[in-house]
Amino acid sequence: MKMKMSLWIGLALLFVFAGCAKNTESVDEFNKPALYWYKKIGESISNNNMDKADSYYISLKSEHIRSPLMPTAIMMLAHAHMNNEKYLLSNYYLDEYNKRYAEGNNRDYIDFMKLKASFLGIKDVNRDQKLMIDTIKQAETYIYRYPGSAYAPLVNTLLIRLQMGQYLLNENIAALYARTGKPHGAKIYREKNKDSLVKMSDITAPKQGIIGRVFD
Repeated sequence: MKMKMSLWIGLALLFVFAGCAKNTESVDEFNKPALYWYKKIGESISNNNMDKADSYYISLKSEHIRSPLMPTAIMMLAHAHMNNEKYLLSNYYLDEYNKRYAEGNNRDYIDFMKLKASFLGIKDVNRDQKLMIDTIKQAETYIYRYPGSAYAPLVNTLLIRLQMGQYLLNENIAALYARTGKPHGAKIYREKNKDSLVKMSDITAPKQGIIGRVFD
């Protein structure tokens, strides 16, 4: 019985490791200087091999967690993943940076980068409704927390775009309810727009979507 149990555990572990090998390129090197891993991360980013870059970061972190190269490596990966439109991974690295290195004089920048990643992650206001609502709250919190930040004007622009998106979404849902003979539902969503800081007359939806490309 014990042999059967060991066999099943062994097979399960085999499948787990096989799955991991498919999803992430492994690094078959060990005990290298921090600068070695740092250069490897930079080379992999330059070659647009982000799986390899992530693997090299794991090696750097496990072997040299107190290296002064760690903060720069984390930010390199955060920016690279954002440029590749991998916003969840970008946020992962920004959270890593916040936990370990963020201080009062740069926390507004890190929080801005997290907000930017969330904003750019909204591809379709209909499919990404929760992300849009969460990002609106994130932007409002940012403006409250860092009113004098150099990034506050841009965050205000993001917030207006998001509010326009929310307004149009509510109008579209209300119109759908009205068309399907559900006036009560239509009223609920039009009521939501009554407290909005933007109005329909303020909105001209761009061809690429109401959120638009603020960062172009």
